[in-house]
Amino acid sequence: MHWRALSPRRRLLFALIAAAVAALVVVIVAALMPGPVTAIRTDKPGTVILVPGFGGDRNSLQPLADRIRADGRQAQILTLPGDGTGDLLQQVSVLDKAVDDAIAAGSPSVDIVGYSAGGVVTKLWIADDNGAKRARRVITLGSPLHGTQLAAAGNALAPGACPTACQQLAPGSPVLAPIGGAAGLPWMSIWTEDDQTVTPPDTARLTGAINVSLQQLCPGVRVAHEQLPTDARVIALVLAGLGQATLTAPSECPREGVS
Repeated sequence: MHWRALSPRRRLLFALIAAAVAALVVVIVAALMPGPVTAIRTDKPGTVILVPGFGGDRNSLQPLADRIRADGRQAQILTLPGDGTGDLLQQVSVLDKAVDDAIAAGSPSVDIVGYSAGGVVTKLWIADDNGAKRARRVITLGSPLHGTQLAAAGNALAPGACPTACQQLAPGSPVLAPIGGAAGLPWMSIWTEDDQTVTPPDTARLTGAINVSLQQLCPGVRVAHEQLPTDARVIALVLAGLGQATLTAPSECPREGVS
């Protein structure tokens, strides 16, 4: 059937159908395509999101959150699914939503502080959810970014007692294998040589990050893994890192209680 052979009424009908189909295609394509990443203000500090470690203990991060708030920043401690022992990728989804909510609420930028396995969750979020374009900077504390031998031993000796996150934190696990460097994002990784949970302690080292061994900066100090988020020197290092216009390596050990 030729277009010219159609009556004016049928031409109008076909034109309307074609326009409706075109509009529907546009809607479908728009729905399938990812939305634009909201531009963040790297020059303007905003909300700080704190990600707990294995076990999801929020209380361990409370002193640090209180100090951040005392400096005039918003601070939020995440509540992780499965008490922080479940699938790390599900924990990534919680972090992703928290970042979206903070930006939607008007925060000009978002900083992430990840403690222990919370740093691994942060790294996975950076890799999988365009986090490098959505975060201003990251600071991790005693994070087994390349796995911990303790998790490997636990999984080998008592597999039934090693929950999902424990299995995923073993060196070489499928979840950790793709983890690369800092992805060009300002990142400071702090750890303690006294760590007996994250072993070896320098598994916290990350290519492209500012890597800080607490004992190299503060010779002779004794800080265990569980003391990292509450130690006054570590808190001072975190506050200084969050407050700097450009993240730089610390040059001296901070005095306790001084940021």
